[in-house]
Amino acid sequence: MFKLLAIYISLLTCTPGEELYARYGHTAIRLQDTERKIDVVFNYGVFSFDTDNFYYKFVKGETYYQLGIEPTRFFMKGYDWESRPVYEQHLNLTDSQAMAFAQALAVNYRPENRSYLYNFVFDNCAIRPYNLIKSILGDTIISPYNEWDGCTYRKYLQHYTGIGSWEDFAINMIFGKRADVKMQGEDKLFLPEALMFYLQSARLPDGTPVVAESHIAPFKIAKTPWYKTWYLGIVLFALFMLTVSLVDLRRNKWSWWFDAPFILIYLVLFGIAIFLTFFSIHPLVGFNWRLFLFPIIHLCLRSIYILR
Repeated sequence: MFKLLAIYISLLTCTPGEELYARYGHTAIRLQDTERKIDVVFNYGVFSFDTDNFYYKFVKGETYYQLGIEPTRFFMKGYDWESRPVYEQHLNLTDSQAMAFAQALAVNYRPENRSYLYNFVFDNCAIRPYNLIKSILGDTIISPYNEWDGCTYRKYLQHYTGIGSWEDFAINMIFGKRADVKMQGEDKLFLPEALMFYLQSARLPDGTPVVAESHIAPFKIAKTPWYKTWYLGIVLFALFMLTVSLVDLRRNKWSWWFDAPFILIYLVLFGIAIFLTFFSIHPLVGFNWRLFLFPIIHLCLRSIYILR
């Protein structure tokens, strides 16, 4: 540490977890007040499944998250239990800046301020702390970190879900053309790892580093084994459809009962795509041709019987 201040502010970056919502990591803010013996974490990622119509609101993009506070030891234990390392970056703040930061967090935690309309790309657990840092240091942070510049949102997210994974396939099914916009500069900071490295190399106009002390490392992203990829799933699905069609051809009888459930599933998926395209306010979702991949394979291979 570079100063004898009672208040210290740190950025915490939590590594990815197994669940899909945790694949991208998480960001929080740690506040330590050595005089008052306070050590707490301000977490902008708190939400409740008990909210009325939670899943409908989540799909539509009307999910409200809120700022929560918990002792640092409890926050860390939760991630230790999941074997997820948490990296810490101590912000290089003056006495007055640290005090202003603490006051801003207190204002954010007021009942009328703590809830906010969550947006995965433009207003999430990483964007909120970053905007708070800029409000304290001024909108003059300069960072040479340019990894992922020029990359699309789709490719960027694919890195964390795992190329070839079923999660990757599902996301590509619902993401529309807006996900293919190329990112530049601060666009990528909605993901915790990018924010961590961006601040690590950031400076103020006078050359002062934004981070005074840190303990960080790149995320370890597990590769998807071949037997869990959607590529294999597509091949098995095609072979299955081909087998059924050949059996029907040999029997000279159409197995209508076999196709009916699949058609129902396709209609449900198409309805979800329409809802996401025209009614959801999520920034990246929309119509995608990948939605028709399975129906096209199904139709083509079942046409062996129809066109005999």
